[in-house]
Amino acid sequence: MKQLFYFILLVAGLSSLHSCKDLIDEEGNPLLDLNDTNGFNGPRALFREITDSDTIAEYHYNGLQLSRVITEKASITNVMWSGDKISQINFNGSLDSDGDGTIDDDSIVYTQLFTYGNMGRLTTISENRSIYKRTPPVPPAVTPGPYLLDSKVKSLYTLTYSAATAKLDKIVMKNGPDAPGVPFTYQDYSETTYTYLGDNVSEVVREYGPINGNVLGPPIERYGYEFLNHDDRISPYTLLPFAYKVSELLSTEANDNRSYILSPNSPKRMTITDLTQPVPAPVIFSTNYRYDPQTYMTQGYGVNYIYKPL
Repeated sequence: MKQLFYFILLVAGLSSLHSCKDLIDEEGNPLLDLNDTNGFNGPRALFREITDSDTIAEYHYNGLQLSRVITEKASITNVMWSGDKISQINFNGSLDSDGDGTIDDDSIVYTQLFTYGNMGRLTTISENRSIYKRTPPVPPAVTPGPYLLDSKVKSLYTLTYSAATAKLDKIVMKNGPDAPGVPFTYQDYSETTYTYLGDNVSEVVREYGPINGNVLGPPIERYGYEFLNHDDRISPYTLLPFAYKVSELLSTEANDNRSYILSPNSPKRMTITDLTQPVPAPVIFSTNYRYDPQTYMTQGYGVNYIYKPL
């Protein structure tokens, strides 16, 4: 149903690491050249994630705060703040919702609202999502027709934290179709559990199941992700706010393989396992990283990371 192994296709499709020329950001400021052995000192921001063929993500800022992220197919994520906390995220574009390694043709619009609890920790995310599908061409025309609303979904994510470590412990998701004239009820759930080795996420297990009469039924799908052999350098994702990283992981049901973005260090080895199989067989990925003189990671798993000074 969810085809979570699209990461296999993504990694297999990446070729040798990209060789970058000197670059500047959207304001004309110099970026850290991946071929530059000197790097730069002082505060920095993550600006781009690129492969040898495409830009995966480009990050824009309002002062020190992340304000917009542009991803593939010109998809745009706008980030809104209330003081020093993200209060809302709006997405408009396309995602790999079916997990096959290719960005879908569907157009997706969603709004996420963030609520914080004790100690200022993110506790809930409520989401309204609309999916638009393009109508097929009407012969003799060969061009597809306009995008029309196909479905709407409401989701609620509840985050809990370990009392001992204060780290993210679990995310429970409930969702259901938002159809006009029909009383809303939650119909499906997922439960994601995080395990740590030191400060780094070492294992993630996510299971999916139905909701019947507000009761969570037995899971019908279960997937495990391991992140091993972490380095002792600085992950690029430490420069992004926690709430945005959680939002990215929740953007599709296939994104748990990117849970390493919650860690301060980078795993040299990752595995993905379908835990519902009689004999689970992990699919294994590994990489060697490159770093700049300030020990920020610049290359790994076929992706280059470009920084800009703040």
